[in-house]
Amino acid sequence: MRSPHPPSRREFLRHTGLSVSVAGLVSPSTVGFAAQPVADRAPDAVLARLLEGNQRFVKGQLLHPGRRPEDFAALAEGQAPLAIIVACADSRVAPELVFDQGIGDLFVVRVAGNAVSGAGPIVKGSIEFAVAELGARLIMVLGHSQCGAVKAAIEHIDANDVLPGSIRDLVDLIRPAAAEVRGKPGDKLTNAIKANVMLGARRLRELDPILSKVAKTGELKVVGATYELKTGVVEVLA
Repeated sequence: MRSPHPPSRREFLRHTGLSVSVAGLVSPSTVGFAAQPVADRAPDAVLARLLEGNQRFVKGQLLHPGRRPEDFAALAEGQAPLAIIVACADSRVAPELVFDQGIGDLFVVRVAGNAVSGAGPIVKGSIEFAVAELGARLIMVLGHSQCGAVKAAIEHIDANDVLPGSIRDLVDLIRPAAAEVRGKPGDKLTNAIKANVMLGARRLRELDPILSKVAKTGELKVVGATYELKTGVVEVLA
């Protein structure tokens, strides 16, 4: 049976064969907290928990777990999030609400267009940190309907123009997804949003040296999903 406790940093590095030293990234008290018993951390069990929370959100039957002042106090010495959510920075997408989770349950990385490929060490390093240091074993790349960043990528491929400032660099990260679905049947924007999610998920599964090794063993699960703004429903793509 899989242990419900996340492995220690030393065990994780030994298991993956990594020789990279990450000492000093977190305090001993933080590592100790992450090793304390928590709910079942197996990836499939965590995914089921998130989808159950989303069903409550859709039905308006929120439990709002773990959001009392005493819950914040209990986590002051460390964290052991159950899942990593790579979400869009869109103001209408709030993973803790969408999945009806509480403080300390989710490690959320948000960037416009939920960009992963080409997003650099800030995004990827944050995800690696949550896996290697905090014991999270589920990563979800969460796109959403009517994503403005993806829409911009489509529009500016079609127009063949140049966007100002760093907006251009951001949209360039999403262009491959827009190009991949160009000419395919169905709604162009919906297709590109899903393609962008799946490209991001695949990049994380293959990301060396940390994520790829654990993903290959099945200990780490990386999924792509989309959030429908009108209904609140999260659909897991793969």
